[in-house]
Amino acid sequence: MSSRFATVRRGIGHAVHPCPVSGLPTGRRLDLPGRGQTYITDSGKADGPVVFLLHSVSTTGLLCWYPVIPLLERDFRVITMDHRLHGRGIASDTFELDDCADDVVAVADALGIDSFIAAGFSMGGGIAQLAWQRHQSRVAGLVLCSTGPYFSSIDPDRLLLEQRIGRALTVVDRILPTPSERALDNSSGNAVRWALAQMASTPLGLQGAFAEAMARFDSRDWLGDITAPTAVVVSTHDKIVQPERQQLLVDGIPGAQRFDVAGGHACCVIGAEKFVPEFTAAVRSVSRSALAV
Repeated sequence: MSSRFATVRRGIGHAVHPCPVSGLPTGRRLDLPGRGQTYITDSGKADGPVVFLLHSVSTTGLLCWYPVIPLLERDFRVITMDHRLHGRGIASDTFELDDCADDVVAVADALGIDSFIAAGFSMGGGIAQLAWQRHQSRVAGLVLCSTGPYFSSIDPDRLLLEQRIGRALTVVDRILPTPSERALDNSSGNAVRWALAQMASTPLGLQGAFAEAMARFDSRDWLGDITAPTAVVVSTHDKIVQPERQQLLVDGIPGAQRFDVAGGHACCVIGAEKFVPEFTAAVRSVSRSALAV
């Protein structure tokens, strides 16, 4: 099984044993002119710096980030969104990380936000990097978690296998019911049921498309050009994106700071008690640096 499909498997595993769900902002649908409709949450703290939380593959904005939101929103305006073809994100015929990065800025435009810190976990870290590359004047800082400057090489045999697995999983999509809006929104009820609904809201049959898009991402040629204050949150026990690959971001981005979390690739939820303090410290550090520029 490839690393990306292992990520999905691990994601399902940590959804079954999530940390407590409480204090989450109410979400809503948001129309993005010329792009489609997505789903966001917005803590609405108008006088605080803005942080966009960009989620990992095959999850949703809330499922990936819910443990950090209650603490982070004390000092920041915190926004999550479902990436296209994930959860209640934009319906699209194709999936590219470049498009996801442009979607982030489209959400900022719709909310009247001029600049923001882009914080991304795993795939979301690649999207955050692309948001800076494609919209440098809008991204005031980066917080890159359990991610790297690339996800895998484009190996034809490996991608063919992932495409076949994705096609096979479409059978499961036809059997499993689509979660209702009520199930997706009911975070105050059964935490396990809510987490499984969030996971099930992204079709399993799209894994091949996600794998291809992630395989095309590679920021190594332009890491040294990043001028935004950056923090890299390294999951030191990570078997999916190895710490050595995460360290490439620290070495490649001028002035990047490293924050360590003794956890694996699902540490944003499994091991949240270790992840949340380091992540919030990283966001605060980047925010201070951005304000000083």
